Amino acid sequence: MKAFALLSLFLAAAPAVAFDPAPWLGDLAQARQAIDRKYANLEWLRHDRGVDLDAAFARTKERLEGAQSEAEARRALERLFERFHDGHVAIRWPTPAPAASGMPPKPAPLCVRMGYNAAYLRDGTARHLAGYRAVSGDIFPAGTIDNGGTRIGVIRVGIFMPQGYPALCEQAARDLSLSEGAECDDSCSDRLITRAYELMTAAFEQRLRDLKRAGAQVLLVDISGNSGGSEWAEAAARALSRKRLQSAPLGFVRGEHWAKQWREVAAALNDARKTAAPADRAALAGWIAEANAAAAEAGRDCADGSCPRLGRAGYATGLVGSAPSAQFDGKPWAVHVFTPAQYGYHDGVWDGPVIVVVDQETWSAAEEFAAMLQDNDAAVVMGARTGGAGCGHTDGGTPTTLANSKGVLEVPDCARFRRDGSNEVNGIVPDVVVALRFDDGPGFKARLIEAKLPEAIARAEALAR
Repeated sequence: MKAFALLSLFLAAAPAVAFDPAPWLGDLAQARQAIDRKYANLEWLRHDRGVDLDAAFARTKERLEGAQSEAEARRALERLFERFHDGHVAIRWPTPAPAASGMPPKPAPLCVRMGYNAAYLRDGTARHLAGYRAVSGDIFPAGTIDNGGTRIGVIRVGIFMPQGYPALCEQAARDLSLSEGAECDDSCSDRLITRAYELMTAAFEQRLRDLKRAGAQVLLVDISGNSGGSEWAEAAARALSRKRLQSAPLGFVRGEHWAKQWREVAAALNDARKTAAPADRAALAGWIAEANAAAAEAGRDCADGSCPRLGRAGYATGLVGSAPSAQFDGKPWAVHVFTPAQYGYHDGVWDGPVIVVVDQETWSAAEEFAAMLQDNDAAVVMGARTGGAGCGHTDGGTPTTLANSKGVLEVPDCARFRRDGSNEVNGIVPDVVVALRFDDGPGFKARLIEAKLPEAIARAEALAR
Protein backbone atom coordinates (compact mmCIF):
# COMPACT_ATOMS: atom_id res chain seq x y z
CA MET A 1 0.00 0.00 0.00
CA LYS A 2 2.89 2.33 0.92
CA ALA A 3 4.62 1.52 -2.37
CA PHE A 4 1.48 2.39 -4.32
CA ALA A 5 1.19 5.73 -2.51
CA LEU A 6 4.82 6.56 -3.28
CA LEU A 7 4.29 5.70 -6.96
CA SER A 8 1.22 7.95 -7.09
CA LEU A 9 3.19 10.83 -5.58
CA PHE A 10 5.99 10.31 -8.10
CA LEU A 11 3.58 10.35 -11.04
CA ALA A 12 1.85 13.45 -9.73
CA ALA A 13 5.19 15.23 -9.37
CA ALA A 14 6.44 14.26 -12.86
CA PRO A 15 6.48 17.34 -15.09
CA ALA A 16 4.07 17.33 -18.04
CA VAL A 17 5.67 17.45 -21.47
CA ALA A 18 5.58 21.09 -22.56
CA PHE A 19 3.86 21.92 -25.85
CA ASP A 20 6.40 23.03 -28.47
CA PRO A 21 4.99 25.72 -30.79
CA ALA A 22 8.06 25.81 -33.05
CA PRO A 23 6.74 23.32 -35.65
CA TRP A 24 3.45 25.22 -35.76
CA LEU A 25 5.30 28.46 -36.38
CA GLY A 26 6.87 26.67 -39.36
CA ASP A 27 3.35 25.86 -40.59
CA LEU A 28 2.42 29.51 -40.20
CA ALA A 29 5.38 30.62 -42.31
CA GLN A 30 4.46 28.04 -44.96
CA ALA A 31 0.86 29.26 -44.94
CA ARG A 32 1.98 32.88 -45.42
CA GLN A 33 4.06 31.85 -48.42
CA ALA A 34 1.06 30.02 -49.91
CA ILE A 35 -1.20 33.06 -49.44
CA ASP A 36 1.34 35.38 -51.08
CA ARG A 37 1.91 33.08 -54.05
CA LYS A 38 -1.34 31.23 -54.62
CA TYR A 39 -4.28 33.26 -53.32
CA ALA A 40 -6.30 34.74 -56.19
CA ASN A 41 -8.11 37.30 -54.03
CA LEU A 42 -5.08 38.78 -52.29
CA GLU A 43 -5.64 42.30 -53.63
CA TRP A 44 -9.32 42.13 -52.69
CA LEU A 45 -8.40 41.01 -49.17
CA ARG A 46 -6.04 43.93 -48.70
CA HIS A 47 -7.97 46.69 -50.42
CA ASP A 48 -11.69 45.83 -50.34
CA ARG A 49 -11.68 43.90 -47.06
CA GLY A 50 -8.98 46.13 -45.55
CA VAL A 51 -7.16 43.25 -43.86
CA ASP A 52 -3.60 44.02 -42.73
CA LEU A 53 -1.98 40.67 -43.46
CA ASP A 54 1.25 41.47 -41.65
CA ALA A 55 -0.70 42.32 -38.49
CA ALA A 56 -3.00 39.29 -38.84
CA PHE A 57 -0.06 36.87 -39.17
CA ALA A 58 1.77 38.60 -36.30
CA ARG A 59 -1.25 38.10 -34.01
CA THR A 60 -1.44 34.46 -35.04
CA LYS A 61 2.27 34.05 -34.28
CA GLU A 62 1.66 35.39 -30.77
CA ARG A 63 -1.26 33.00 -30.28
CA LEU A 64 0.85 30.05 -31.42
CA GLU A 65 3.71 31.04 -29.11
CA GLY A 66 1.25 31.10 -26.21
CA ALA A 67 -0.54 27.88 -27.17
CA GLN A 68 -0.52 25.08 -24.60
CA SER A 69 -1.84 22.31 -26.85
CA GLU A 70 -2.29 21.18 -30.42
CA ALA A 71 -5.98 22.09 -30.18
CA GLU A 72 -5.09 25.68 -29.29
CA ALA A 73 -2.59 25.84 -32.15
CA ARG A 74 -5.16 24.58 -34.64
CA ARG A 75 -7.67 27.12 -33.41
CA ALA A 76 -5.15 29.93 -33.86
CA LEU A 77 -4.72 29.03 -37.53
CA GLU A 78 -8.46 28.63 -38.03
CA ARG A 79 -9.08 32.10 -36.59
CA LEU A 80 -6.56 33.55 -39.03
CA PHE A 81 -8.31 32.19 -42.11
CA GLU A 82 -11.79 32.93 -40.79
CA ARG A 83 -10.68 36.57 -40.78
CA PHE A 84 -10.48 36.43 -44.59
CA HIS A 85 -14.26 35.93 -44.92
CA ASP A 86 -13.64 34.20 -48.26
CA GLY A 87 -15.90 31.22 -48.86
CA HIS A 88 -13.16 29.32 -50.72
CA VAL A 89 -10.41 29.69 -48.10
CA ALA A 90 -10.29 26.79 -45.67
CA ILE A 91 -7.90 24.65 -43.70
CA ARG A 92 -8.73 20.94 -43.51
CA TRP A 93 -7.22 18.90 -40.70
CA PRO A 94 -6.32 15.24 -41.13
CA THR A 95 -8.88 12.83 -39.75
CA PRO A 96 -7.84 9.68 -37.88
CA ALA A 97 -8.57 6.39 -39.55
CA PRO A 98 -11.69 4.69 -38.15
CA ALA A 99 -11.04 1.88 -35.71
CA ALA A 100 -11.30 -1.57 -37.21
CA SER A 101 -14.57 -3.24 -36.25
CA GLY A 102 -13.52 -6.76 -37.17
CA MET A 103 -16.43 -6.97 -39.60
CA PRO A 104 -16.06 -6.33 -43.33
CA PRO A 105 -17.77 -3.04 -44.23
CA LYS A 106 -21.08 -3.30 -46.04
CA PRO A 107 -20.65 -1.91 -49.57
CA ALA A 108 -22.41 1.43 -50.00
CA PRO A 109 -24.87 1.91 -52.87
CA LEU A 110 -23.39 3.23 -56.10
CA CYS A 111 -24.73 6.78 -55.82
CA VAL A 112 -23.51 7.11 -52.23
CA ARG A 113 -20.04 6.01 -53.35
CA MET A 114 -20.18 8.59 -56.15
CA GLY A 115 -20.79 11.38 -53.64
CA TYR A 116 -24.50 12.09 -54.19
CA ASN A 117 -26.07 13.41 -51.00
CA ALA A 118 -29.28 15.32 -50.39
CA ALA A 119 -27.58 16.95 -47.37
CA TYR A 120 -26.17 19.50 -49.85
CA LEU A 121 -29.67 20.96 -50.09
CA ARG A 122 -31.29 23.48 -47.76
CA ASP A 123 -34.87 24.52 -47.57
CA GLY A 124 -35.65 27.58 -49.66
CA THR A 125 -37.68 30.65 -48.86
CA ALA A 126 -40.05 31.19 -51.76
CA ARG A 127 -42.36 28.22 -51.13
CA HIS A 128 -43.32 29.91 -47.85
CA LEU A 129 -44.75 32.96 -49.65
CA ALA A 130 -48.42 33.53 -48.98
CA GLY A 131 -50.72 31.73 -51.43
CA TYR A 132 -48.02 29.42 -52.80
CA ARG A 133 -49.55 26.67 -54.95
CA ALA A 134 -47.31 23.78 -55.89
CA VAL A 135 -46.95 22.89 -59.56
CA SER A 136 -44.23 20.28 -59.14
CA GLY A 137 -42.34 18.76 -56.24
CA ASP A 138 -39.43 17.04 -57.97
CA ILE A 139 -35.77 18.09 -57.74
CA PHE A 140 -36.75 21.64 -58.71
CA PRO A 141 -39.86 22.36 -56.62
CA ALA A 142 -42.05 24.85 -58.46
CA GLY A 143 -45.30 26.68 -57.83
CA THR A 144 -47.16 29.92 -58.35
CA ILE A 145 -48.27 32.85 -56.24
CA ASP A 146 -50.36 35.90 -57.11
CA ASN A 147 -49.20 39.35 -56.13
CA GLY A 148 -51.04 42.54 -57.07
CA GLY A 149 -52.66 40.96 -60.11
CA THR A 150 -49.42 39.40 -61.35
CA ARG A 151 -48.96 35.64 -61.37
CA ILE A 152 -45.45 34.71 -60.33
CA GLY A 153 -43.91 31.37 -61.18
CA VAL A 154 -41.58 30.20 -58.41
CA ILE A 155 -38.76 27.70 -58.89
CA ARG A 156 -36.32 26.53 -56.25
CA VAL A 157 -32.73 25.67 -57.18
CA GLY A 158 -31.11 24.14 -54.11
CA ILE A 159 -27.66 23.60 -55.61
CA PHE A 160 -26.09 23.91 -59.06
CA MET A 161 -24.78 20.37 -59.43
CA PRO A 162 -26.34 16.89 -59.68
CA GLN A 163 -24.54 15.62 -56.58
CA GLY A 164 -27.20 17.26 -54.42
CA TYR A 165 -29.95 15.17 -56.01
CA PRO A 166 -29.50 11.40 -55.42
CA ALA A 167 -32.62 10.76 -57.52
CA LEU A 168 -30.76 12.04 -60.59
CA CYS A 169 -27.93 9.59 -60.01
CA GLU A 170 -30.33 6.72 -59.42
CA GLN A 171 -32.18 7.47 -62.67
CA ALA A 172 -28.89 7.88 -64.55
CA ALA A 173 -27.68 4.53 -63.21
CA ARG A 174 -30.89 2.86 -64.40
CA ASP A 175 -30.52 4.48 -67.83
CA LEU A 176 -26.96 3.15 -68.05
CA SER A 177 -27.91 -0.30 -66.66
CA LEU A 178 -25.63 0.12 -63.62
CA SER A 179 -26.56 -1.85 -60.51
CA GLU A 180 -26.22 -0.48 -56.97
CA GLY A 181 -23.19 -2.70 -56.40
CA ALA A 182 -21.51 -1.94 -59.71
CA GLU A 183 -17.83 -1.05 -59.77
CA CYS A 184 -17.49 2.41 -61.28
CA ASP A 185 -14.11 3.55 -62.64
CA ASP A 186 -13.35 7.00 -64.05
CA SER A 187 -14.98 6.21 -67.39
CA CYS A 188 -18.12 4.92 -65.66
CA SER A 189 -18.19 7.96 -63.36
CA ASP A 190 -17.95 10.29 -66.38
CA ARG A 191 -20.87 8.56 -68.09
CA LEU A 192 -22.89 8.71 -64.88
CA ILE A 193 -22.34 12.41 -64.26
CA THR A 194 -22.94 13.25 -67.93
CA ARG A 195 -26.29 11.49 -67.86
CA ALA A 196 -27.16 13.10 -64.51
CA TYR A 197 -26.50 16.54 -65.99
CA GLU A 198 -28.68 15.71 -68.99
CA LEU A 199 -31.53 14.76 -66.66
CA MET A 200 -30.95 17.84 -64.51
CA THR A 201 -31.07 20.20 -67.50
CA ALA A 202 -34.19 18.55 -68.87
CA ALA A 203 -35.93 18.74 -65.48
CA PHE A 204 -35.07 22.43 -65.05
CA GLU A 205 -36.30 23.38 -68.49
CA GLN A 206 -39.47 21.32 -68.05
CA ARG A 207 -40.29 23.16 -64.82
CA LEU A 208 -39.98 26.46 -66.68
CA ARG A 209 -42.45 25.23 -69.31
CA ASP A 210 -44.78 23.98 -66.57
CA LEU A 211 -44.81 27.41 -64.97
CA LYS A 212 -45.60 29.04 -68.30
CA ARG A 213 -48.54 26.68 -68.71
CA ALA A 214 -49.67 27.59 -65.19
CA GLY A 215 -50.01 31.19 -66.34
CA ALA A 216 -46.87 32.65 -64.76
CA GLN A 217 -46.04 36.14 -66.03
CA VAL A 218 -42.91 36.71 -63.90
CA LEU A 219 -40.39 34.08 -62.82
CA LEU A 220 -38.92 34.07 -59.31
CA VAL A 221 -35.82 31.86 -58.92
CA ASP A 222 -35.07 31.09 -55.28
CA ILE A 223 -31.35 30.48 -54.67
CA SER A 224 -31.32 31.55 -51.02
CA GLY A 225 -29.20 29.11 -49.04
CA ASN A 226 -27.67 27.71 -52.25
CA SER A 227 -24.01 26.87 -51.57
CA GLY A 228 -22.93 26.77 -55.23
CA GLY A 229 -22.04 23.86 -57.47
CA SER A 230 -20.62 23.81 -60.98
CA GLU A 231 -20.56 25.66 -64.30
CA TRP A 232 -24.06 24.29 -64.89
CA ALA A 233 -25.06 27.62 -63.33
CA GLU A 234 -24.05 29.29 -66.61
CA ALA A 235 -26.34 27.00 -68.61
CA ALA A 236 -29.24 27.51 -66.19
CA ALA A 237 -28.92 31.30 -66.46
CA ARG A 238 -29.00 31.17 -70.24
CA ALA A 239 -32.22 29.14 -70.15
CA LEU A 240 -33.86 32.16 -68.48
CA SER A 241 -33.26 34.76 -71.18
CA ARG A 242 -33.33 35.22 -74.94
CA LYS A 243 -30.58 37.81 -74.54
CA ARG A 244 -27.08 36.74 -75.52
CA LEU A 245 -25.61 36.59 -72.04
CA GLN A 246 -21.93 37.44 -71.61
CA SER A 247 -19.94 35.47 -69.04
CA ALA A 248 -17.55 37.08 -66.58
CA PRO A 249 -13.92 37.74 -67.61
CA LEU A 250 -11.52 35.38 -65.86
CA GLY A 251 -8.44 36.07 -63.78
CA PHE A 252 -6.07 33.34 -62.62
CA VAL A 253 -3.02 32.92 -60.41
CA ARG A 254 0.13 32.74 -62.49
CA GLY A 255 2.10 29.53 -62.20
CA GLU A 256 2.27 25.99 -63.46
CA HIS A 257 -1.27 25.07 -62.36
CA TRP A 258 -2.94 27.40 -64.83
CA ALA A 259 -0.19 27.17 -67.45
CA LYS A 260 -0.85 23.41 -67.56
CA GLN A 261 -4.61 23.91 -67.88
CA TRP A 262 -4.25 26.27 -70.83
CA ARG A 263 -1.71 23.96 -72.51
CA GLU A 264 -4.15 21.08 -72.15
CA VAL A 265 -6.92 23.15 -73.78
CA ALA A 266 -4.59 23.98 -76.69
CA ALA A 267 -3.59 20.32 -77.07
CA ALA A 268 -7.22 19.10 -77.02
CA LEU A 269 -8.24 21.66 -79.64
CA ASN A 270 -5.22 20.83 -81.77
CA ASP A 271 -6.24 17.16 -81.75
CA ALA A 272 -9.83 18.13 -82.61
CA ARG A 273 -8.67 20.31 -85.51
CA LYS A 274 -7.12 17.32 -87.26
CA THR A 275 -10.53 15.72 -87.85
CA ALA A 276 -12.80 18.77 -87.63
CA ALA A 277 -15.03 19.93 -90.47
CA PRO A 278 -13.19 22.36 -92.79
CA ALA A 279 -15.56 25.15 -91.74
CA ASP A 280 -14.41 24.77 -88.09
CA ARG A 281 -10.67 24.59 -88.62
CA ALA A 282 -9.99 28.32 -88.88
CA ALA A 283 -11.93 29.01 -85.68
CA LEU A 284 -10.12 26.19 -83.91
CA ALA A 285 -6.76 27.56 -85.03
CA GLY A 286 -7.68 30.93 -83.51
CA TRP A 287 -8.70 29.37 -80.20
CA ILE A 288 -5.52 27.27 -80.13
CA ALA A 289 -3.50 30.46 -80.47
CA GLU A 290 -5.52 32.09 -77.67
CA ALA A 291 -4.99 29.09 -75.37
CA ASN A 292 -1.24 29.08 -76.06
CA ALA A 293 -1.07 32.81 -75.37
CA ALA A 294 -2.97 32.26 -72.10
CA ALA A 295 -0.52 29.49 -71.12
CA ALA A 296 2.37 31.87 -71.75
CA GLU A 297 0.63 34.54 -69.67
CA ALA A 298 0.07 32.05 -66.84
CA GLY A 299 3.74 31.07 -66.90
CA ARG A 300 4.99 34.65 -66.81
CA ASP A 301 7.00 35.52 -63.69
CA CYS A 302 5.69 38.76 -62.21
CA ALA A 303 7.42 38.57 -58.84
CA ASP A 304 9.32 41.76 -59.67
CA GLY A 305 6.05 43.69 -60.11
CA SER A 306 6.51 44.07 -63.85
CA CYS A 307 2.98 42.76 -64.52
CA PRO A 308 -0.24 42.23 -62.57
CA ARG A 309 -0.27 39.38 -60.08
CA LEU A 310 -3.26 37.73 -61.78
CA GLY A 311 -3.17 36.72 -65.39
CA ARG A 312 -6.20 37.50 -67.54
CA ALA A 313 -7.54 35.38 -70.38
CA GLY A 314 -10.90 34.04 -71.45
CA TYR A 315 -14.07 33.91 -69.41
CA ALA A 316 -15.68 31.85 -66.67
CA THR A 317 -16.99 29.71 -69.55
CA GLY A 318 -13.63 29.22 -71.28
CA LEU A 319 -12.27 30.90 -74.39
CA VAL A 320 -15.75 31.98 -75.50
CA GLY A 321 -17.88 34.15 -73.23
CA SER A 322 -21.09 34.27 -75.23
CA ALA A 323 -22.67 31.99 -77.81
CA PRO A 324 -26.12 30.76 -78.90
CA SER A 325 -26.96 27.44 -77.28
CA ALA A 326 -27.05 25.62 -80.63
CA GLN A 327 -23.77 27.01 -81.96
CA PHE A 328 -21.71 24.03 -80.80
CA ASP A 329 -24.25 21.24 -81.30
CA GLY A 330 -22.60 18.04 -82.49
CA LYS A 331 -19.07 19.31 -81.82
CA PRO A 332 -17.36 17.10 -79.22
CA TRP A 333 -14.58 19.63 -78.74
CA ALA A 334 -17.00 22.40 -77.72
CA VAL A 335 -16.49 21.87 -73.97
CA HIS A 336 -12.87 23.06 -74.37
CA VAL A 337 -14.10 26.36 -75.82
CA PHE A 338 -17.45 27.09 -74.14
CA THR A 339 -18.14 24.94 -71.09
CA PRO A 340 -21.98 25.33 -71.01
CA ALA A 341 -22.13 23.50 -74.35
CA GLN A 342 -21.67 20.19 -72.51
CA TYR A 343 -25.04 20.50 -70.77
CA GLY A 344 -27.35 20.50 -73.79
CA TYR A 345 -29.37 23.50 -72.59
CA HIS A 346 -31.58 25.81 -74.66
CA ASP A 347 -31.55 29.60 -74.63
CA GLY A 348 -34.65 31.45 -73.49
CA VAL A 349 -36.84 28.57 -72.39
CA TRP A 350 -38.24 31.25 -70.11
CA ASP A 351 -38.41 34.59 -71.93
CA GLY A 352 -40.25 36.86 -69.49
CA PRO A 353 -39.26 38.99 -66.48
CA VAL A 354 -37.00 37.29 -63.92
CA ILE A 355 -36.40 37.90 -60.20
CA VAL A 356 -33.60 36.07 -58.35
CA VAL A 357 -33.82 35.73 -54.55
CA VAL A 358 -30.50 35.57 -52.68
CA ASP A 359 -29.28 35.80 -49.10
CA GLN A 360 -26.06 35.67 -47.06
CA GLU A 361 -25.93 31.89 -47.56
CA THR A 362 -25.86 32.13 -51.36
CA TRP A 363 -22.32 31.23 -52.44
CA SER A 364 -19.93 30.39 -55.28
CA ALA A 365 -21.63 29.12 -58.47
CA ALA A 366 -24.95 30.47 -57.19
CA GLU A 367 -23.28 33.90 -57.06
CA GLU A 368 -21.99 33.34 -60.58
CA PHE A 369 -25.58 32.68 -61.70
CA ALA A 370 -26.95 35.83 -60.01
CA ALA A 371 -24.05 38.03 -61.09
CA MET A 372 -24.30 37.08 -64.75
CA LEU A 373 -28.04 37.73 -64.89
CA GLN A 374 -27.60 41.04 -63.07
CA ASP A 375 -24.63 42.20 -65.17
CA ASN A 376 -26.48 41.41 -68.40
CA ASP A 377 -29.64 43.22 -67.27
CA ALA A 378 -31.50 39.93 -67.58
CA ALA A 379 -32.89 39.72 -64.04
CA VAL A 380 -33.55 41.73 -60.89
CA VAL A 381 -31.74 40.38 -57.83
CA MET A 382 -33.56 40.80 -54.53
CA GLY A 383 -32.73 39.81 -50.99
CA ALA A 384 -29.54 40.26 -48.94
CA ARG A 385 -25.96 40.58 -50.09
CA THR A 386 -24.55 37.14 -50.83
CA GLY A 387 -21.83 35.36 -48.87
CA GLY A 388 -18.90 36.21 -51.14
CA ALA A 389 -17.05 33.17 -52.45
CA GLY A 390 -16.58 33.99 -56.13
CA CYS A 391 -14.39 31.72 -58.23
CA GLY A 392 -12.95 28.71 -56.46
CA HIS A 393 -10.65 25.79 -57.13
CA THR A 394 -10.13 24.65 -60.72
CA ASP A 395 -9.08 21.13 -61.66
CA GLY A 396 -8.28 20.19 -58.06
CA GLY A 397 -6.99 23.62 -57.12
CA THR A 398 -3.59 24.34 -55.56
CA PRO A 399 -3.77 22.93 -52.02
CA THR A 400 -0.82 23.32 -49.63
CA THR A 401 -0.14 20.57 -47.07
CA LEU A 402 1.47 22.07 -43.98
CA ALA A 403 4.61 20.17 -43.05
CA ASN A 404 4.03 19.78 -39.31
CA SER A 405 0.28 19.49 -38.78
CA LYS A 406 -0.53 18.01 -42.20
CA GLY A 407 -3.42 20.46 -42.39
CA VAL A 408 -4.36 21.23 -45.98
CA LEU A 409 -4.73 24.91 -46.79
CA GLU A 410 -7.08 25.56 -49.72
CA VAL A 411 -7.24 28.94 -51.44
CA PRO A 412 -8.99 29.95 -54.67
CA ASP A 413 -6.82 30.03 -57.80
CA CYS A 414 -9.14 32.11 -59.99
CA ALA A 415 -11.32 35.21 -59.93
CA ARG A 416 -14.43 36.27 -61.85
CA PHE A 417 -14.78 39.97 -62.61
CA ARG A 418 -18.05 41.88 -62.74
CA ARG A 419 -19.27 44.34 -65.36
CA ASP A 420 -17.92 47.20 -63.22
CA GLY A 421 -14.51 45.51 -62.89
CA SER A 422 -14.99 44.40 -59.28
CA ASN A 423 -14.19 40.91 -58.03
CA GLU A 424 -17.24 38.70 -57.57
CA VAL A 425 -15.86 37.64 -54.18
CA ASN A 426 -17.32 40.91 -52.85
CA GLY A 427 -20.72 39.22 -52.93
CA ILE A 428 -23.73 40.15 -55.03
CA VAL A 429 -25.45 43.33 -53.89
CA PRO A 430 -29.19 43.01 -54.63
CA ASP A 431 -31.07 45.51 -56.79
CA VAL A 432 -33.94 45.30 -54.30
CA VAL A 433 -32.54 45.00 -50.79
CA VAL A 434 -34.54 42.98 -48.25
CA ALA A 435 -33.53 43.02 -44.57
CA LEU A 436 -33.00 39.26 -44.41
CA ARG A 437 -30.71 37.48 -41.99
CA PHE A 438 -29.51 33.98 -42.73
CA ASP A 439 -30.85 32.68 -39.42
CA ASP A 440 -34.35 34.13 -39.79
CA GLY A 441 -37.18 31.61 -39.91
CA PRO A 442 -38.55 30.88 -43.40
CA GLY A 443 -41.96 32.36 -42.64
CA PHE A 444 -40.46 35.65 -41.46
CA LYS A 445 -38.15 35.76 -44.48
CA ALA A 446 -41.13 35.21 -46.75
CA ARG A 447 -43.03 38.13 -45.19
CA LEU A 448 -40.04 40.42 -45.67
CA ILE A 449 -39.78 39.37 -49.32
CA GLU A 450 -43.52 39.82 -49.90
CA ALA A 451 -43.26 43.45 -48.79
CA LYS A 452 -40.70 44.16 -51.50
CA LEU A 453 -42.17 41.99 -54.26
CA PRO A 454 -44.16 44.78 -55.98
CA GLU A 455 -40.94 46.80 -56.40
CA ALA A 456 -39.04 43.77 -57.72
CA ILE A 457 -41.85 42.90 -60.16
CA ALA A 458 -41.96 46.44 -61.55
CA ARG A 459 -38.18 46.51 -62.04
CA ALA A 460 -38.11 43.06 -63.64
CA GLU A 461 -40.91 43.98 -66.05
CA ALA A 462 -39.06 47.18 -67.00
CA LEU A 463 -35.87 45.18 -67.75
CA ALA A 464 -37.79 42.73 -69.93
CA ARG A 465 -39.36 45.41 -72.16
